[in-house]
Amino acid sequence: MPAQNTPKNCLSCGKALHGRADKKFCNDYCRNYHNNQLKINSGNYVRSVNNVLLKNRRVLEKLLPETEGMIKVPRDKMLHAGFQFTYMTHTYTNKKGNIYYFCYDYGYLPLENSWYLLVRRKDPQL
Repeated sequence: MPAQNTPKNCLSCGKALHGRADKKFCNDYCRNYHNNQLKINSGNYVRSVNNVLLKNRRVLEKLLPETEGMIKVPRDKMLHAGFQFTYMTHTYTNKKGNIYYFCYDYGYLPLENSWYLLVRRKDPQL
């Protein structure tokens, strides 16, 4: 029994489709709009986390002068600049067992009395 020709509609705007049997959209605008709407909901969480990570990196970059390799900073100064300690990209444990927390290529080591040692990776791996 031959397949019946049922009219197909554009997945984005609903207009009747003409042309290829496997066509899903009436034009590039509808295809792009439909795919962007699918991605907008799934990417919101990732985008918001990455924005916090980038802000943390900017704070560390601002507090650590380019001429210095490392510097000690009080916790309050980091918080006042908008740093959020719960967000980081990775950790690094040195031979002494100290754990450095990183936001991309900038990191910090918790010290005593709410002080932090800010560091910059010399040779970030890509």
